[in-house]
Amino acid sequence: MALVILSILLIGYVLIATGYATNVNRAAVAMFVGTAGWVLYICYGTDFVMNQHPDGYADFLGGAAASSSNVKQYIAQEVFIKYVGKGAEIVLFLLATMTIVEILNNNGCFDFLSELLKTRNSKKLLWIMSIMTFIISANLDNLTTTTMMLVIMHKLLPNRRQRMIYGCAIVLAANCGGALTVIGDPNGLVLWSTGAVTASNFSASLALPCLIAWGLPTYWLGRSLPDHTDIQCTTMPYRGDDTNLNRWQRLVMLILGIGGLWFIPTFHNITKLSPFLGALCVLSFLWIVNEIFNHKLMNADQMMQRPVPRALQYGIIQLMLFVLGIMLAIGVVRETGILSHVTHLLDFNIHNVWIMGVIAGIVSCALDSFATCMSFISIYPVVDAENLSHFTDSSYMSAFVQNGIYWKAIAYCSAMGGNILPLGSVSGLALMKMERIHVGWYFKNVGFIALAGWLLGLAVMWFFN
Repeated sequence: MALVILSILLIGYVLIATGYATNVNRAAVAMFVGTAGWVLYICYGTDFVMNQHPDGYADFLGGAAASSSNVKQYIAQEVFIKYVGKGAEIVLFLLATMTIVEILNNNGCFDFLSELLKTRNSKKLLWIMSIMTFIISANLDNLTTTTMMLVIMHKLLPNRRQRMIYGCAIVLAANCGGALTVIGDPNGLVLWSTGAVTASNFSASLALPCLIAWGLPTYWLGRSLPDHTDIQCTTMPYRGDDTNLNRWQRLVMLILGIGGLWFIPTFHNITKLSPFLGALCVLSFLWIVNEIFNHKLMNADQMMQRPVPRALQYGIIQLMLFVLGIMLAIGVVRETGILSHVTHLLDFNIHNVWIMGVIAGIVSCALDSFATCMSFISIYPVVDAENLSHFTDSSYMSAFVQNGIYWKAIAYCSAMGGNILPLGSVSGLALMKMERIHVGWYFKNVGFIALAGWLLGLAVMWFFN
């Protein structure tokens, strides 16, 4: 049955990787794999529990007779709920950040971004747009940032060929910026919430590699642009019909929203509570300020619904379901004991974290970067630094302590795989859908230089390690 559960996961991965061709929704696949795996697991629960949790099950029984009902109760209360909690932390964080973005957008706070894009110099416009995306994606999730910037770009540029180039630059910046922080990408968020990395150390280690992986292909894209480009009007639109916020009020809300997200790592370090609670705290405070500023328009027809929040809701809800499904699926595979065999296999045949990082990057080109990252980081537990002396190869095992290089290499490489092919990231898929870009065109014009940027950044990470 363990092999059956593993086979379902692998088939699910194939469907996720080929979703663009088959039009099978990856969120639906992930949810099915996660739910089906746990149903099969609990059907053979006695064998799995006695193999993986004999002592815990004995304590749970407390002298009572073992039975099928008791096994199911133990799995539901002591095993399954642990993975639900981990998945819920990530989902709630994404939900909070999505709502923050919706509040800011509904009040026209992001109109300031359009005001910055006034130049007709194509290369200058490319770098301004890329820098904005890079910075924003380090604070919001990739999909939110990419969708927002693609909508702005689509309204700004009438030329489809140029929109394709600028859209690729946005995806590159979103993926690299998201990989830079623990709150900018679900990969880093999972590593942070499980204690594998700390926020400041993670960002410091990935800063230079991410800048290289972003800057090199962006410069290459700029070479294919003409000296000047035609843009549509970028003045801030009149908001008197749908919001009563003036410029300084919008700026205050923007600072509160983005600044609050910056404060989340500090909140976590002080309280040791889950990061999603900090995100909910920021959301609640911003929500109160929103109602104070808009008290005259609450429940009024004047509160206009813009297209960006609806697009974000649709995409983010799918992303949340996908994340939850993948975490449940990998969790049930871990509980079968198969991952321990995979760990021994990798230690014996590869025994090199950098090679595993390269493999993760290659796999994530086609498979989703989050699914790839979760698969690799679930293979190894976080090693206590004080127990390194107990291992025969302590230098190798030091890669798996908190802030060890393994976690950073896997997070970086899996995120950069989404730059090589657009299939590997939600940002790339959003670009393909909006601008009807084909995989072959993307790799020819962007992917190969993104590959060079990824490997160069990885070499820099290895040199400074």
